[in-house]
Amino acid sequence: MRILAIADEESKGLWEYFDRKKLEGVDLIISCGDLDPAYLSFLVTLTSIPVLYVHGNHDGKYDKSPPDGCICIEDQIYVYKGIRILGLGGSMRYSAGNHQYTERQMKQRVARLRFQIFRRRGFDILVTHAPAYQLNDGRDLPHQGFQAFRTLLEKYRPKFFLHGHVHLSYGVSHKRYDKYEDTHVINAYEKCIFEFEDENPEDSLSAW
Repeated sequence: MRILAIADEESKGLWEYFDRKKLEGVDLIISCGDLDPAYLSFLVTLTSIPVLYVHGNHDGKYDKSPPDGCICIEDQIYVYKGIRILGLGGSMRYSAGNHQYTERQMKQRVARLRFQIFRRRGFDILVTHAPAYQLNDGRDLPHQGFQAFRTLLEKYRPKFFLHGHVHLSYGVSHKRYDKYEDTHVINAYEKCIFEFEDENPEDSLSAW
């Protein structure tokens, strides 16, 4: 399955200069947050490709104007063509804004998912906005990752972990691809296409 992961910055190649040919063969679009809801609605309308999303810390507008035709996967395991996708949006709490959580609050969200995870016998893709603690995150509080995510990776060993929040433009310390134990970690900043079945996804990652 070919998946387009997006986050944080709208791609001109997918919006202002949209070309359907660029998405040929893409089966699923996953948003890791901080994108204009109109952008997601545009993609699902123009491509007819399913769009799944979690919230970023700047997605307060989604509460009043969620993206039309898209599927929010917050706090659930969504199964698409047999692939189990777990969604946990938001960032570390650093202000009074929406979709921000303390480490304790995120652990509580994860705890409420235990039965779903047990019933589904784990999950294949973890989708978040923030990264995991000390895994491609920042040292400042707004960009610090969650230990709760790292614990999920260690316990359930999903094949992929998709996140956003730390822009690749922030510097060389933030990578597009990494691997943690058995999990392939992809920073979805702007756009990135990967093959779910690929044993070496780093070799086939594409951002055009």
